[in-house]
Amino acid sequence: MVLTSEVAKILKSYVYVYIDPRTDQPFYIGKGKGNRLFTHLEDQVDSDKTMRISEIRVAGMEPKIDILRYGLSDSEAALVEATAIDLIGKQNLTNRVAGYHSRTFGRITSKEIIIILTAKPVKVRHKAILININQLYRSNMTSEELYEATRGVWRVGKGTRKNRAELAIAVYQGIVREVYRIDKWWPAATLQYKTRDVSEYRNSGRWEFDGVVAEDIRNEYVGFAVGPSGQNPIKYVNI
Repeated sequence: MVLTSEVAKILKSYVYVYIDPRTDQPFYIGKGKGNRLFTHLEDQVDSDKTMRISEIRVAGMEPKIDILRYGLSDSEAALVEATAIDLIGKQNLTNRVAGYHSRTFGRITSKEIIIILTAKPVKVRHKAILININQLYRSNMTSEELYEATRGVWRVGKGTRKNRAELAIAVYQGIVREVYRIDKWWPAATLQYKTRDVSEYRNSGRWEFDGVVAEDIRNEYVGFAVGPSGQNPIKYVNI
């Protein structure tokens, strides 16, 4: 199916959902313009999403495709997409990422919002890289998801500055979420990820690190405020 230019112009940016007709349950949420909502039907990339579509077709049916909201700007569509994914839960969908919360906290527990609003400031005394993970963070992340959101993939340059950092500090909305001791830096998409797909960043000039939780000093920083971050998600401290 192809949308006409007239229909596409009216729709502008929109958010859509793929529904399994066998269960009437959503299995994929996306955003786009033009004919984007139908492109998944022809997708040949091996993924949970394409496997689900194949299973539906083997059963003699086609996915149901609904539009949740239309007539949106790009940023509005991104917000609606992220909100829908947060509400349903990424674990119940075939989406590889949880959506981007560039203008919102995203779904968050009441306990955590209180922590964010009442966190006391702390001065970082170690050689560290503060890494802003606002766009990937969720309050119900597992420790592995948090680590993989923090470890890559970043523009930290080819120089030696990053190599002088002892710690990588994961920061969400100005609050420290975890502290890792950096073992080694690698070109992006070198390491294995279990909760993210970063293959598109291979040969991008970006970097990722390998490390472990800094158990001996994490309580000195986790839950404390290090101040708002700027445009750059990377900030060097004491380096």
